[in-house]
Amino acid sequence: MAVVHPRDAHPRAAGRKGRNHALASILGPAFVAAVAYVDPGNVAANITSGARYGFLLVWVLVLANAMSVLIQYQSAKLGIVTGKSLPQLLGERMGDAGRFMFFMQAEVIAIATDLAEVIGGAIALNLLFGLPLFVGGLIIGAVSTVLLMFEGGKTQRTFEKIVIALLLVITFGFIAGLVIAPPNPGEVLGGLIPHFSGTDSVLMASSMLGATVMPHAIYLHSTLVNDHYAGGEQRPSIRQLLRGSKIDVVWALLLAGTVNLSLLLLAANSLYGMQGTDSIEGAQHAIVTVLGPTIGTIFSIGLLASSLSSTSVGTYAGSEIMRGLLHIKAPMWACRIVTLVPALIVLYFASNPTMALVIGQVILSIGIPFAIIPLMRYTHDRTLMGEYADGMVKHVIFIAVAALIIALNVLLIYLTLTGQA
Repeated sequence: MAVVHPRDAHPRAAGRKGRNHALASILGPAFVAAVAYVDPGNVAANITSGARYGFLLVWVLVLANAMSVLIQYQSAKLGIVTGKSLPQLLGERMGDAGRFMFFMQAEVIAIATDLAEVIGGAIALNLLFGLPLFVGGLIIGAVSTVLLMFEGGKTQRTFEKIVIALLLVITFGFIAGLVIAPPNPGEVLGGLIPHFSGTDSVLMASSMLGATVMPHAIYLHSTLVNDHYAGGEQRPSIRQLLRGSKIDVVWALLLAGTVNLSLLLLAANSLYGMQGTDSIEGAQHAIVTVLGPTIGTIFSIGLLASSLSSTSVGTYAGSEIMRGLLHIKAPMWACRIVTLVPALIVLYFASNPTMALVIGQVILSIGIPFAIIPLMRYTHDRTLMGEYADGMVKHVIFIAVAALIIALNVLLIYLTLTGQA
């Protein structure tokens, strides 16, 4: 009598197992990109919002997260279908002068991004161990450089796993306070109704929405979906990759959105009306005062993990921008130095590092249209995307989202430069 192998006896179950394995092999790139949404700048903004306005702007974060899902999926889709990153496609369509000018603005954005992330990490080390900010910045730079050694090739999956592990530490660090002091569900639900309370709350909402999209996350995600298979692993079909990428993006940004929402709810529930929460140090001190030193320490650890992961990912993005636009494959340590040195200079000389975070946010806002407009055009270009080009309905939705984000960033820049922010 013939012996039937269990796998052969249940072909449907085997098929499901194969599909699940294929899906699991696709997951990862979006979690790396999602780190950009939980960097120290976001931490400061969300805590300030909750401490000032309570649950008023919960709906803003929910809307911001929904927009980020669309934009990050579009970036992943562009990379999957074309096999090239957004910087590569831009580099192929520009002359030498255009490529250089575009690179220069993108590099300034990368420096501004790293500024917030290194400063945040230095503040975390100061809160945890009392280290001077400059020394903390040096440590953040050294550790993040070691993390970047795992980027690319056969160790790319290891790099992704390290970043995901740090993302989980961030999640635990920033949600722990809610376990000790959970908010009133009714008040949280009330915050889902779009409304404002005066001009200042409109400005805060503009800042939160306008800072939703990080330019380097857009550039990088289109790279990550291809670098994910840099180790020689066989790639699934385009349709499988797109289907898996949707799940990857939703899960990753749901996690990042949960972290940001938790920060706002923590501040709204425990820090509402308290003075001095406009800075990260002040927020941590307030958390220690209200919830105790243990939660304060856990918060600082989350901030440290946020800095290490986001600064590593930011440098990774800067390297890809240089490779795509200038066709230069610079060593990762060199890219790390370029973005790290300005942050160290600020830490050494600036009397108020928090103000540097504000200035960095304005610079980031300037770079957003340069990333989002080409992405919007390319994903609708049938000669480039073929059958996977966006239909008219999706394209119109993307235009509306892009217009809203760009308009809010222009408003934020104007209010900041005129001293009203």
